[in-house]
Amino acid sequence: MGVRRGDGMNKLVDALSWVAMRCTQNKYLNAIKNAFQNYMPISLTGAVGMLWTNVLVNDHGGLGTIFPLIMDLKIFNPIFEALNYAAISCISIVIVLLLSSEIAQANGDHDIYPVIVSFLSWLIVTPHTIDGLHINLLLHTDSGAIVHTKLSAFVHIPNYIGITLKNFATEGISVTYTYSSGLFTAMFVAILATELYHLLRNCDCLLIKLPSQVSTNQVLSFMNIVPTFLTCLIMSSISYLCILSTGHTLNTNIYNLIQLPLQLMAGDNLIAVLVLYLIISLFWIVGFHGKNLMSSVIESFYRPLLYINMGAFNAGLRGKDIPYVFNSSMFQMFGDIGGSGCTLGLVIYILVFSQRHDNRLVANISLFPSLVNINETVIFGMPIVLNPLLDIPFILAPLISLTVGYFLIQIGFCPRVIMEVPWVMPPVLHGFLVTGGNIYGALSQLLCTGLSFLVYAPFIFIYEKKQRKEEYIY
Repeated sequence: MGVRRGDGMNKLVDALSWVAMRCTQNKYLNAIKNAFQNYMPISLTGAVGMLWTNVLVNDHGGLGTIFPLIMDLKIFNPIFEALNYAAISCISIVIVLLLSSEIAQANGDHDIYPVIVSFLSWLIVTPHTIDGLHINLLLHTDSGAIVHTKLSAFVHIPNYIGITLKNFATEGISVTYTYSSGLFTAMFVAILATELYHLLRNCDCLLIKLPSQVSTNQVLSFMNIVPTFLTCLIMSSISYLCILSTGHTLNTNIYNLIQLPLQLMAGDNLIAVLVLYLIISLFWIVGFHGKNLMSSVIESFYRPLLYINMGAFNAGLRGKDIPYVFNSSMFQMFGDIGGSGCTLGLVIYILVFSQRHDNRLVANISLFPSLVNINETVIFGMPIVLNPLLDIPFILAPLISLTVGYFLIQIGFCPRVIMEVPWVMPPVLHGFLVTGGNIYGALSQLLCTGLSFLVYAPFIFIYEKKQRKEEYIY
């Protein structure tokens, strides 16, 4: 017996449905996705500060070089530097709070205690002494002797030495741990501490119970004493055991063994990005919102790379000194022009060349949404879903655009993406802003919009010819 024509498509739909269900039902992936999405307003606040101090009011490669009068506004730079520091340099702190809140909500814990305990746990595992610096120092010991030492990577200096150092802080939390380099530690601590706290709080034997006459706030306070103490004690023990067994802090181990290898694998790996976008497109063509389903991967692995690039740009690095080609904003710039599938090219082609009233009606309705990267009307109106003739360019357009964007960045024509802007930012303006106000970023995105137009052109031509033929037959 022959295989029925629809069996292959049915198997694809079943396989993707299974993956989609697992992605949407995974508590931790959903929590990470939601935490980073909730962080976006804070990130945009920091991006405004960075844009002001590094692009607008800056005479070292910014607009101040071209228009010296704009430097009169430099008096306001400290205001925007503070925004940048609080919103971007302290990202790990915010992610601990947001991620812990999401997991606690999923666990049914709706009070503030899990978030507080997670933040305390993060403070516990985060070093408050010098660790991982490359500085040569002359240290004055308590006896008055002068000792020459080098603070090389992962050398730990005890707190008490800080008393004898002049104009050099040895206590306090370094930006190394609050910045994007501490993101995986923040996520690890938020998940582990919140789950530990939930487990301990649900053990009746650990709860201090008070008479019913006592107020609700006092009852909650006493109920949380033992779970809070034990969670913090366990997290502190894990941190200490990590130092004893490896000689390095938990933060350092997570960064070196997990975060850095993953970032190196993701940051310049074109094949991995193309596979990711292939999966996103496959989800779309069977009716699932591909970008939403894969957003946990993008948020977990590629958004941190954007914040690392932001930090490098903020520190004065330019060109290839900015570390990563791929990040979440780069995906929006080249892989989502007009929405998933880079469908702005399709809409433009139909408006310019199509003679069919029905297709032009869909394109007219879809033009403005496409300019702000919303394309459901195109995907379901043409339709693209389960339509092989349009599925092919829907898959190819973002893959080609991302590949071209990758090589434009590698050869230095397009600057590396270092800024976050709202995803509804229109193409070309989007490319200009996310590259730090660089005209070549705008030109690169315009070029890839044209490429998506060319990718869709032959397929929509054949599709409309097929539509006319079917009308003639019926």
